Amino acid sequence: MAKNVSNTTPLFGNRRSHSCKATRHAQKPNYQKVTLENGQTVRMTSRELRTLKKNAA
Repeated sequence: MAKNVSNTTPLFGNRRSHSCKATRHAQKPNYQKVTLENGQTVRMTSRELRTLKKNAA
């Protein structure tokens, strides 16, 4: 089982129809499974993965 590294939670808001009726909507984080160099599998968001790759170089 992959360990969840991130504290990122879904964002909530409203979808608005043409008649301006509001329905609740959640934007879930884009989690990716990543295997680290030590062999451990973790789940992190794609934004965190991109930052990790940028800072490692």
